[in-house]
Amino acid sequence: MVERQLDEFFTEEGYVGIPSNLPEFTIYFRMENSYVNVFHVVNYRKNLYISGDQYLHIKEKIRNLFLEKGISQIHIFSLIICNDGNKARRLCADDAMCWIINPYEKRLMIFEDQVSDFYGMKDKLEYFLAHLHLEEEDGQSERRRSTSGTKAGKYKMPVMTTVLVAVNILVFILCAFTGDLLYNIGAIGITEFLEKHEYYRIFTSLFLHWDIDHLISNMIVLYYLGEVAEKHFGLVRYGILYIAAGICGNISSMIYEFYSETVIFSAGASGAIFGVIGALLLLVIIHKGHLDQISIGRFMFMLAYSMYSGFVGSNINNAAHIGGFFSGLVIAAIYRFCNWLKSEKSLRNI
Repeated sequence: MVERQLDEFFTEEGYVGIPSNLPEFTIYFRMENSYVNVFHVVNYRKNLYISGDQYLHIKEKIRNLFLEKGISQIHIFSLIICNDGNKARRLCADDAMCWIINPYEKRLMIFEDQVSDFYGMKDKLEYFLAHLHLEEEDGQSERRRSTSGTKAGKYKMPVMTTVLVAVNILVFILCAFTGDLLYNIGAIGITEFLEKHEYYRIFTSLFLHWDIDHLISNMIVLYYLGEVAEKHFGLVRYGILYIAAGICGNISSMIYEFYSETVIFSAGASGAIFGVIGALLLLVIIHKGHLDQISIGRFMFMLAYSMYSGFVGSNINNAAHIGGFFSGLVIAAIYRFCNWLKSEKSLRNI
């Protein structure tokens, strides 16, 4: 059932469910620093019909429930699960804090007069719907799936992560046919960057790897962690995070090269990947130690092992790792703050 998977989704996001005497209505809440976020989920399918006034009355009762507990800042958002968009739209026509979920089209419907996001949950819900496993509830639903050509449980490939992995592999194959050419014109060092003014190297070096082991180890970590990061940040923000963290890693490498008076000719995606690790660490902390299949224990072990391997290994650019890691933390914090500002602005306009 969609409701069961939605329950698991909210649990992973740190929300707590409140039991209801009416199976068509479910409430999830999460306490923040000075306010509470509440999702009011309405299963508006089959033969359920309620008026707009009844719908708003239910939301007011939810608000009073938290007011009685001494909580004054209450943000209530409704999710209407319905296969008929027009029917659901009529129900919440006067409510800007409402979105519609069409499970069989795996689509989140947001109209112009409704808020565009709610504390960063839009991208997460869309990802959830894309990975939704539909179960046959009756013959009609099966026919709908057959007609639409949508297969239950179809896996959605993480687009940006797949592109990044593919580009890295393609560049390595080109290096195999061109010898040292791409390394000579693409890897980065402070001499090439500052004295020769070859600034493009700060970007091109992110896609070069010295050997097959270097490539494979980076791509395995990138695909595993990148899929999770892309889910939570969205395709564009994840891509910006990856490139920005890689560039910051290269800047850290050059700073270390300057002050240590050593010569470093650097290449590899490690700085960018450590940026993804830093960003995910912030998410794991925010989600109270658990993010999808990543627990805080497993994550810290992986981080400690990666750092240890960097310090004991030879020809490892730890300066890039450290710079990428902390820049990923900062970028993720900025994303989080931007989501908060956008949500607060939407709430004030209601």
